[in-house]
Amino acid sequence: MHLNADLSQRVVIDTNTVQWVSSPANGVDRRMLDRIGDEVAVATTIVRYLPQTGFHSHTHGAGEEILVLQGSFSDEHGDYPPGTYLRNPPGTSHAPRPEAGCTIFVKLRQFTPGDTRQLVLRTAQGQWIDTGSVGVQCQPLHSASGIDTQVLRFAPGAVQSAQQHAGGFELLLLEGQLHDAQGSYAAGTWLRYPRGSSTAFVAGPAGAQVFIKTGHIGATFVT
Repeated sequence: MHLNADLSQRVVIDTNTVQWVSSPANGVDRRMLDRIGDEVAVATTIVRYLPQTGFHSHTHGAGEEILVLQGSFSDEHGDYPPGTYLRNPPGTSHAPRPEAGCTIFVKLRQFTPGDTRQLVLRTAQGQWIDTGSVGVQCQPLHSASGIDTQVLRFAPGAVQSAQQHAGGFELLLLEGQLHDAQGSYAAGTWLRYPRGSSTAFVAGPAGAQVFIKTGHIGATFVT
């Protein structure tokens, strides 16, 4: 399967309108955002676990990155409330089984060579740092090989000045509303911008919070 696989194209998806597709595990459904491959794929996906569902223990040969959106994600290593960011590097294994169900944002097989750091970060407890744009703060989550992952928080009406992203970027709008020169975006919108993009964002009247990853579009990943 190839879905939004042309990395030279800007992609905007309101994930709230994407159809749920069944996974191989009963009661676990997916909203596919981009994908190269079938069940073993380089993929960006929103995954929904219904209560009392999960996957058997499995190994992620090329790594897995997770942001918990709703409910509590669980495996044999712990319970992870909304806002938890997890990195399971290549070779790690687990058996997800969230008892009450949950929804997570997942990126599969997108680890650069040598990136072996395993992480569990709870953004609800993290410290916010000023970015240099008035009213815009960040929580850095992970950085490796020129790829940076963070959460940004915008005050109402705050403007993030345009920045050149040589390696492209993507974001998932978690709360509030954002605008740029090409449109307005509500919570649940996923955007991917190609290499060399430069975009200034303005927050709506209630502010905004986003998960953003930069520098990875077209990068070489572990296979």
